[in-house]
Amino acid sequence: MTNNDQIKSNRNIKRFIPPFMRKRTFAYSMLTVNILFITWVVVTETGLADELFLPGPLKVWQSFIEVSTEGYQGNTLFIHVFTSVNRILAAFILACIIGIPMGVLMGASKIARALLNPLIEFYRPLPPLGLYTLLVMWLGIGEESKLALLFLAALPGLIIATIQAVQNIDPVYLRVAKGLGASKKTILFNVYLPAAGPTILAGMRISLGFTYTVLVAAEIVAASAGIGWMIWDAAKFLLSDVVIMGLIVLGLTGIALDIFMRFIGRISVSYTHLTLPTKRIV
Repeated sequence: MTNNDQIKSNRNIKRFIPPFMRKRTFAYSMLTVNILFITWVVVTETGLADELFLPGPLKVWQSFIEVSTEGYQGNTLFIHVFTSVNRILAAFILACIIGIPMGVLMGASKIARALLNPLIEFYRPLPPLGLYTLLVMWLGIGEESKLALLFLAALPGLIIATIQAVQNIDPVYLRVAKGLGASKKTILFNVYLPAAGPTILAGMRISLGFTYTVLVAAEIVAASAGIGWMIWDAAKFLLSDVVIMGLIVLGLTGIALDIFMRFIGRISVSYTHLTLPTKRIV
């Protein structure tokens, strides 16, 4: 392998590394983490905070080991995390399947936007707990109401991002495609989706992050597993070490999901190209 090939390969690999994990920015990020950790140690060791409400790092670490090996309320930490991630991904994938095509339709059609936009704008600002009470009445206290709440949390962001992405497409692309006789299907897959792809992917990241924040609300009713439920249940018994450990795991899991979405976005942008017919379609 030549030097040019090696440099090109290193650049390609670097593209898939999240920005905060690159050398300089990663060092700054670790500096922030170290400052927060040292502050935590000083506050707890000097007695500035009651251990009942803010336990030290060692006690939180011990809780992590205990919950990972022995479990909390009958389930290990892995089961709690897996259950929550499974709920998040199931609801988010369903929201993508429904929300992205709906956003493309609303972005491309003024009539569809006029018909559907009032519904989206009405329920988008509603608080999750307010929606959850109604969903529990309709769907019961099982998994259906939890998935429905997470689905409804993810949907508006996806639709709005897709609408904006479609509306920001250069109209020249559409005129050229229509002038060459491209069908609606060709315009959808060769113009709309490739041109709007980066903005849609950014909206997916934001939507996934917001859905993740609703997780605790979705798991507080009649759940027996899940990281959000574990935090809520531990808080009732003032188990602050379990609560803080759960929050740390919740944050790290959210970061992992965001890194995954960035990775998917980089791959999609790399292999997505806006293509138009090169000759008139008869």
